[in-house]
Amino acid sequence: MKVIELTPPYLIFLGDVKDPTYAKTGAGLAQWRPEQCLGQLSLVDDGIDLGLPTLSIAEAAEQGVRSLIIGTASIGGGIPDSWLPTLLQAVEAGLEIVAGVHSTLASHPLLSAAARAAGTRLVDVRVPPAGIPVATGKKRSGLRLLTVGTDCAVGKKYTALALERAMCEAGFNARFRASGQTGIMITGEGMPIDSVVADFISGAAELLSPANSPDHWDVVEGQGCLTHPGYAAVSTGLLLGSQPDAFVVCHEAGRTHISGWEDFPLAPIAEVIERTVAVGAITNPTIRCVGISVNTSRLAADEIPDYLQELEAELGLPCFDPLREIPQALLDSLQAMTVTTTAKEATS
Repeated sequence: MKVIELTPPYLIFLGDVKDPTYAKTGAGLAQWRPEQCLGQLSLVDDGIDLGLPTLSIAEAAEQGVRSLIIGTASIGGGIPDSWLPTLLQAVEAGLEIVAGVHSTLASHPLLSAAARAAGTRLVDVRVPPAGIPVATGKKRSGLRLLTVGTDCAVGKKYTALALERAMCEAGFNARFRASGQTGIMITGEGMPIDSVVADFISGAAELLSPANSPDHWDVVEGQGCLTHPGYAAVSTGLLLGSQPDAFVVCHEAGRTHISGWEDFPLAPIAEVIERTVAVGAITNPTIRCVGISVNTSRLAADEIPDYLQELEAELGLPCFDPLREIPQALLDSLQAMTVTTTAKEATS
């Protein structure tokens, strides 16, 4: 499969960043893949603490770390000069360097020269692999669930990760498929969909969720929003190429307008469902919504149950906060789809 692949285990590099806002990638890795994170490295004494062991480059190499992941984003998205000595030391120790910053590692002359000399990789996760084809639109074996949003940054990645975890715990044959830089770092492979040339987005999505066994679920991380004035294109391409059998709409309670586009009110969830079905049916006529995931961080704790119950009564679908629990009704619905699909495959 032509996707970006990373080499665990990891050392999370936090640079000289002190504001947790700029360390979401590192925090996501520590939360969702703690077994692959052997340690953290900060350049300042009062830097961010992810709760991982503090390791030097030498200690990390001795303990079997294979990749140093830049878990922070500097303002401007580049590689600060203050980071270079540590990154060069890591390369010389044989560690791969992984980053999702706008200024690519490969374009940095000192880093690229050092990597060539050491025979190790610099992995820019926001650079798509070569040779992505135009989508075929042909139906693939296996089952797929896509997270879609009422806006950007409403929890599509976290919902997909939480769903994968709950499905695996319930005995499903399921796998998270990352379509963004942080998701790729968390899962160790994936496709940076928002960096793919428009004509090839659906083809990239086909590569991301290839044919599989009839009972296998790919839980695909969504991007953008179908009703977004700036990012609907990537959402459309990912939807058509993923060919999801099921989708979950992700929403943030209390958000009323497209973030950063305040002249555009959020479309109602029912409209997002309707549009997703209409577009998704082009490549999968049986697509259907199975639930609503809600980021409830803006609500008081005592407001959350009533909010979810009212939304569930309005839409007739399981409504949940993915960081609290995945409802059994949603898992039962996916299990029924699994049984139906495998039975059809067995008789065909």
